[in-house]
This record gives sequence, structure tokens and C-alpha cells, in this order.
Amino acid sequence: MGNLKQDLAHEQPCHPRACAIQDCLTKNSYDENKCQAQIDALYECCNAFYQQQGDQASTVSCPKAGLLRLKMKQRAQATQGTN
Repeated sequence: MGNLKQDLAHEQPCHPRACAIQDCLTKNSYDENKCQAQIDALYECCNAFYQQQGDQASTVSCPKAGLLRLKMKQRAQATQGTN
């Protein structure tokens, strides 16, 4: 996984981060709890992608803009609930 600028400039924006999630899941017997950092990194990239390209843009590695924001909100609330 490269830096945000590199991942946004990839032929398929954010794809390296999506691949990092798949690699993590494979290494951890598909235990999503062990791959939270990779999921957060993908969402960070996707959020930046939509900020740059607009909500109507699309890339295979990212959920639609509205769903992404919902997921990010849910993750933030879950994190607050555990602190």
C-alpha cells in the first residue's frame, strides 16, 4: 500500500488499498477485526477520491459516495463507543 497521493493516481484509484484488505483477510482467516487499519485506509482513499472527483465519480475499489459516508460514520460511532 502506497501513500494516499500514489493510491489516488493509480490506474484504478484506491485499488492498492482494496488489495491490501484482501491480503489481510487471507492472512487472517477472513477475520475482519484484524484488518481494521486496512479498511480505514481504503475509506480514507475513497473519501479523498470523491472530494477530488465529485460524488458522481466511480472506481471499482470504492463504495458509492453516500454509502462510503454512512460506513465512515458508523465506524466513527463504533470507535467512540469503545473508548
